[in-house]
Amino acid sequence: MDKVATINDVARRAGVSKGTVDRVVHNRGEVSEKTAAKVRKAIEELNYQPNLHAALLATKNEKVIACMIPEGAEGTYWGNVHDGLMSQQENAGALGVHLEMFFYDMDDLSSFMSTGEKVLGSTPDGVILAPLFMSEASSLAGKLHDKNIPYLFIDTKLEDENCLAYIGMPKYQSGYLCASVLTLKSRKEEVMKAAIIRAKRDKAGLSDPTVSRREGFLDFMTENYPGCEVINVMIDPTSSQEEIAGTISKALEGSGVRHIVVLNSRIHLISGFLENFDADGRMVVGFDALSKNLDMLRNGQVDVLITEKTGTMSMSAVRMMTEYLVLYKHPEHKDNHMHMDILTSLNLDNY
Repeated sequence: MDKVATINDVARRAGVSKGTVDRVVHNRGEVSEKTAAKVRKAIEELNYQPNLHAALLATKNEKVIACMIPEGAEGTYWGNVHDGLMSQQENAGALGVHLEMFFYDMDDLSSFMSTGEKVLGSTPDGVILAPLFMSEASSLAGKLHDKNIPYLFIDTKLEDENCLAYIGMPKYQSGYLCASVLTLKSRKEEVMKAAIIRAKRDKAGLSDPTVSRREGFLDFMTENYPGCEVINVMIDPTSSQEEIAGTISKALEGSGVRHIVVLNSRIHLISGFLENFDADGRMVVGFDALSKNLDMLRNGQVDVLITEKTGTMSMSAVRMMTEYLVLYKHPEHKDNHMHMDILTSLNLDNY
């Protein structure tokens, strides 16, 4: 049986006193960043687990996790993410950790930036961030790192060596899977054109959280159906169903498209168009098990939904950050990919 590492083992490995290890573990300052880095490395190498009760006794002040996500109404993707985060408030609270929500408009860069400044100004102990504006999110992450505030990403991944972890669907692979599912029942000669219906976002086009998913989709099509033309149709998500249906119909008129995908959670926006989309061999694939999307799956407007357990993603993020702040326990994996579930009308009622 492996020996359980003690605080003395960590102190010896790092070449510091037991008191210094204790100050690093409980975030009490008075330790240089160079020394703290040595202690953290020793903790990780030895898989040291601080005593939970001692950690709670040593924590005099409540710790705060700032959760920065897009605002979303009940029943929307981001509304579900919010519910998942808040479902962990009681568990986190038992360990002296409080969740504070910060919302931004996912179609407004200035909203993301101003909300990021509010997060920084609140000086949280840790941050859970949905980085839809990737460049600006990278800048925010850099500021958090400079302030020694740990952070992790949910839903959308940034290449960032300093983040604790990423929790969410593997975006590129999900796009690749989407293309595979879309064409699974079709003969080669039937896949000559496909359409990606995309929602217009911020005016500058800086918020594009499905870019990796789109790359995966296009790579599969290029590799397996090199003669297929992929048509991008942009719709205004604030328009009526009738207006959206008109936009798509006009864009696809005479194209012979049989295969349609929406690569985000809002396939319900094109319900009006799909009511009359009855091309031979039609195939429609969307993402996420929102109630509106599930209704479309039931009535045959959508053939397949690729989804993940958003509640599990949110709960895992709170658990990981709480364990890090209270026990200084690093996430076991940097990338924590959610399982990609495939729903059809045959299995959705058991999901």
